[in-house]
Amino acid sequence: MRIALLGYGKMGKMIEKIATDRHHEIVLKIDHDNLDDLTVENLQKADAAIEFSTPDTVFGNIQKCFEAGLPIVVGTTGWYGSLQQVKNDCDKSNNALIYASNFSVGVNVFFHVNKVLAKLMNKYPYYEVQVEEIHHVHKLDAPSGTAMTIAEGIIENLDSKSEWVNTVGEQVSDAAVKNNQLLIESLRIDSVPGTHTVIYDSEVDTIEFKHTAHNRTGFALGAVLAAEWIQDKKGFFEARDMFNFDI
Repeated sequence: MRIALLGYGKMGKMIEKIATDRHHEIVLKIDHDNLDDLTVENLQKADAAIEFSTPDTVFGNIQKCFEAGLPIVVGTTGWYGSLQQVKNDCDKSNNALIYASNFSVGVNVFFHVNKVLAKLMNKYPYYEVQVEEIHHVHKLDAPSGTAMTIAEGIIENLDSKSEWVNTVGEQVSDAAVKNNQLLIESLRIDSVPGTHTVIYDSEVDTIEFKHTAHNRTGFALGAVLAAEWIQDKKGFFEARDMFNFDI
């Protein structure tokens, strides 16, 4: 498979290594230094694009891939306010797009089990729930897209929560969080790749459900797997569509 990389930072370079190890060819690499190379003609040399750029550029990159008729994997977050418009454009142009806040296989298993756990815990309202996410100090956005997906999975299945709120690196009193709000606590520590914990706490015990990334390899591998999966497909997909969870 021939792949176009839209965004060539640390993640782009890791995706390149994994893709070439899986016998794929990188035919286009776009970064802020060569934006003029992002043309329909160049994109059409590829079989799929993998997009890990910035929230400011991702929408334009998606539209350019649609113009080229190129399937695209989108790992960039921060554009979900335009989700419906992108879906409409994808369907209208008969293209293919798959997106996720995190393509890691382990994280997507975590997403699924998180929903199952929330549905189970809905029967026990005396447990209070919150989400904690820890990332490296260079991560500027908070909460992480992964933490937001976790929170949304809880809210979908827990009657007591209807929205999430976020704090960054500070202690929050119980009184500051309303009963219907799910707290996401964001911490920025050293070079941590990403740790996400769901905590159900009661007066008698605490249940913790945690995913710890040892490095970014899982994120990059998942993106390459998504590019392989989306070949010969048409439509607008989420990462969970490529996993067959039976429970």
